[in-house]
Amino acid sequence: MWLGASAFPSSLATICRALRRFVFAGLPGSFRGCRLMMASGGYEVPDRKDRAPGCPVEPPEQELKGGAEHCGEQQAPVPALAPTSGGRKKRRGQGGERFVPPPKKRRAGVSFSDQHFAETSYYFEGGLRKVRPYYFDFQTYCKGRWVGRSLLHVYSTEFRAHPLSYYEAAAKAGRLRLNEQPVRNLDVILKDNDFLRNTVHRHEPPVTSEPIRLLAEDDEVVVVDKPSSMPVHPCGRFRHNTVIFVLGKEHQLKELHPLHRLDRLTSGVLMFAKTAAVSERIHEQVRDRQLEKEYVCRVEGEFPAEKVTCKEPILVVSYKVGLCRVDPQGKPCETVFQRLSYNGHSSVVHCRPLTGRTHQIRVHLQFLGYPIVNDPIYNTAAWGPARGRGGHIPKTDDQLLQDLLEEHRAKQSLTVLDLFEGDLPPGPKAPADPFFKQDLKEPTTTIKGPEEPNQTTFLDLDTTKLTPGEAAGSRLRDKKMDPLCEECRLVRQDPLPQELVMYLHALRYKGPGFEYSSPMPAWAQDDWKED
Repeated sequence: MWLGASAFPSSLATICRALRRFVFAGLPGSFRGCRLMMASGGYEVPDRKDRAPGCPVEPPEQELKGGAEHCGEQQAPVPALAPTSGGRKKRRGQGGERFVPPPKKRRAGVSFSDQHFAETSYYFEGGLRKVRPYYFDFQTYCKGRWVGRSLLHVYSTEFRAHPLSYYEAAAKAGRLRLNEQPVRNLDVILKDNDFLRNTVHRHEPPVTSEPIRLLAEDDEVVVVDKPSSMPVHPCGRFRHNTVIFVLGKEHQLKELHPLHRLDRLTSGVLMFAKTAAVSERIHEQVRDRQLEKEYVCRVEGEFPAEKVTCKEPILVVSYKVGLCRVDPQGKPCETVFQRLSYNGHSSVVHCRPLTGRTHQIRVHLQFLGYPIVNDPIYNTAAWGPARGRGGHIPKTDDQLLQDLLEEHRAKQSLTVLDLFEGDLPPGPKAPADPFFKQDLKEPTTTIKGPEEPNQTTFLDLDTTKLTPGEAAGSRLRDKKMDPLCEECRLVRQDPLPQELVMYLHALRYKGPGFEYSSPMPAWAQDDWKED
């Protein structure tokens, strides 16, 4: 029977009222706290003022997947209930199905703790700061592109730092875990929210033994004179040999917020905020271009005596390597240069970047034909005969990147690019390593510690398997060698301290109400002579 025009509104209203009573009948809390999100089909996250203090804002779908971790306390996960064909409910994980716990909530704003700083220690040798090898857990949740793929596929395509034989051996040794359970079979198919943990023996590259000098400290900021070769924060192969970790371990300066970045090989003024509020305030000044930065560098040849302004746009060629070049399709940027001195071979140049692009000073100097004397990226033969002057690069970006990598591979200086062999595109296959064909109970090779005689350490992986809940390396920490670690079996020649220094220095940072500067480095003095 068709409804007349007059009957339609009242009938529709009756249906809507009934629908609202049905939907909200079983919802906990008030209508204000649990509004229905008609578009998404889930609950709207309550307003911040309605949440318990300290409770982080999480995506609503994570709260609806059966988790039981609450703000301020942790409880054992409760498996979610899934309907069965008979209308009854059963717990996931029963009947042979692998149960995937919900993702853990993370406390926002928590930095590195004393437990992190205590993972290992430093020692000094040959003008270098070195980190004793240590065990470390790489942890990650299953990424969307991994869902439905096997662990074997993920490790062979996305974790190429080691050969596949290493991961097979690591699984046998109990070093690989899936949802905190040892995984022996790499053919297991990954699911959404799977949690992966890989315990590795970690070796960090050395950095110069130059100390981090404190330039200023108050209730709001810490300002240091960063040495060359040391990254600001953990990245790539660096963790303890970083400014953040050294300040935390040696100066008890923790919970710091970097206010700007310096390239690993760049030295000079580096600022940290002590609170998030100060960090946001100064970052707002950066966005408003109220912060002035000044650098000095030493470049090849006789730089023009007059002021030079370069406005060439810069394009990122590779984020992995940190490779950029001048290109019309790049982002606009501007740098002002002024020569300070010339010693007959090279010039000291004062630089004022008016924008903040990656490697801006280095790329603009290369384009002008005056690259930094010892720049390991922008002053190499990989750029061709002109070395990038005027933007003349007689090769494609892919070929440029490949030639740069090959040049550093030949010099055994990939660590200068923060890379190692596993980061490079696969080349010709090497013969299978007989080490991984053994039963993994052979003695390791000898090693000499910083103050210890040569010794041989025997490890039986059947006795070094980690049990659930055991800290990474808790049984292995006192061992001098790890039978699965390729780095332990390699003999690398240490770089010379001067090889870890690039002639680029952050001289001064100035903003509303503050100005910090560092002394001129030795290589920027007027009477300095090249080695």
